Amino acid sequence: MVKVLNRVTCAGWQQKQEPWFSKPVQTRPQSASSSTPSWFQWVSPSITDLFFLVIFFALTYGILAPRLLGDAGIGWHIRNGQQMLQAHAITRVDSFSSTMSGQPWYAWEWLYDAMVALIHQSLGLNGVVFFSGLIIAATFTLTLKFALLRGASLPLALVLLLFSMGACSIHFLARPHLLSWLIAVVWFQIVDTAASCPVPEQRQCLYWLPALMLLWVNVHGGFVFGLVLLALYMVAGWIQYFASSGAGDRERIAGLHRQLGIATALSILATFLNPYGYRLHQHIYDYLTNRFLMNHIDEFLSPNFHHVPQQCFAILLLITLAALAVTFRKLAASQLLVILFAAWSGLYASRNLPISSLLLVLVMAPLLPEAFSEAAARPDYAASLRGLLLRLRSFETRMRKMEFSFRGHLWPLLGVAFGLWICWHGGRLGSNRLMDAHFDAGRFPVQAVEVIADRGGEVPIFCPDIWGGYLIYQLYPRIKVVVDDRHDLYGSEFFKNYLKVIQVQPGWDQVLEQEHVTRVLAPANSSLTVLLRESPQWMVVHEDDTAVLFRKGDVEPDR
Repeated sequence: MVKVLNRVTCAGWQQKQEPWFSKPVQTRPQSASSSTPSWFQWVSPSITDLFFLVIFFALTYGILAPRLLGDAGIGWHIRNGQQMLQAHAITRVDSFSSTMSGQPWYAWEWLYDAMVALIHQSLGLNGVVFFSGLIIAATFTLTLKFALLRGASLPLALVLLLFSMGACSIHFLARPHLLSWLIAVVWFQIVDTAASCPVPEQRQCLYWLPALMLLWVNVHGGFVFGLVLLALYMVAGWIQYFASSGAGDRERIAGLHRQLGIATALSILATFLNPYGYRLHQHIYDYLTNRFLMNHIDEFLSPNFHHVPQQCFAILLLITLAALAVTFRKLAASQLLVILFAAWSGLYASRNLPISSLLLVLVMAPLLPEAFSEAAARPDYAASLRGLLLRLRSFETRMRKMEFSFRGHLWPLLGVAFGLWICWHGGRLGSNRLMDAHFDAGRFPVQAVEVIADRGGEVPIFCPDIWGGYLIYQLYPRIKVVVDDRHDLYGSEFFKNYLKVIQVQPGWDQVLEQEHVTRVLAPANSSLTVLLRESPQWMVVHEDDTAVLFRKGDVEPDR
């Protein structure tokens, strides 16, 4: 597969190109000195291998591991997967909520839910964290590898990836979007590699896209990104076609356009191969065009650049602008369109920051070495600066040669095998516990839920939507929630009432009465908690530093 995705397949082509639309063809560096023993090249880890191991261990055993369970939504993903495995059927109606029970539910991430339920069944939450860390590490390692294959400088690519990781850290969460990141990186590499190949036989990799889309549409709604990228390359092809003056160039571009069009049509057809058919497309469209939800769900709002992840994305944008100032005339139409799309989508919504930053790295990393080379050749620059740039260019060339000489990838395999062994043994290595995946009691109502479970009862509980998944994970099927974070299921009208309660707006008590709520679990320092404490109708059942559990006074207490 790597060979299929490699730009090396196009290295033999010398194309006459128009300056503005030209796309330089990169060749793979030759191996290091032949005096290096072959066994050493297979056994020693490359920088890419070390990069993978550092990320993987940081996310599974290190300081980043707690972040992966920072979103309660993984709770309902696990329970939905278990429900499907037990029923041998894909979920079509809601069963977790008292307010939406029996209503149609588009569980569009059903395949991820089934996978994560199987992992949880065998390895518990440790396995869920392990799987998520593996996907993230694989995504960034593949991004680095693809950038190097496209001619990027190893040091510069690593710097760009660090900023990309900073931007992506906003969504370092055990959720299905992680698979969407990985698929998006592979998808871009296939499309962009095919777009630079002159020989039709070497563009057969495009026909992997429908199969990849079949997976993508069943694990995450991010498959829309794949269709947008195909549309961008189709538009770029037409631009190149009409800007080209040679008959040979036009014939080559037309051939590419035909193959890309076939792959696009098959990929679009593949999106309908989901449990809900065309209704899924309508549902996603209705969800993404619901202005109330888009304006009130945090991840759909524009980035707040006072936070580190958003600042990392801003730095990537600034680096991109600086590189474009030098390499703009040699930029391909497809590259420019992808850059514009990545910048716009990242600035439009915070949830788009990860894929946008990864696309910027894949496009810009190969252009930066050329920018340095051009700067080193400019006579109007100081001789000392040109000498420094030349030495840096020589250094990164040697590093790339060394990097490609190591091809065993033994250490990442051993790292993954070690992680699996640790998960299988309950997170322990002998008497030492290396993994202890759990929901943070300072972020989630861990103690309060334990009290609810001990007291018994089957009364639905109202809580903030960000806690709903945790309650589903811990209490379902005995106790249902009134609301959770499946915003597309509940709809805008429901969430207008929900916000009345959370923000203690006029009519909040009527909303609770309308939904027959007799149990409320609220954050300890929230306005709702303060108001319920003062109300004679509500009694405190339990309180801790994170949450307070209330019971309506005119109902029977739990056993």
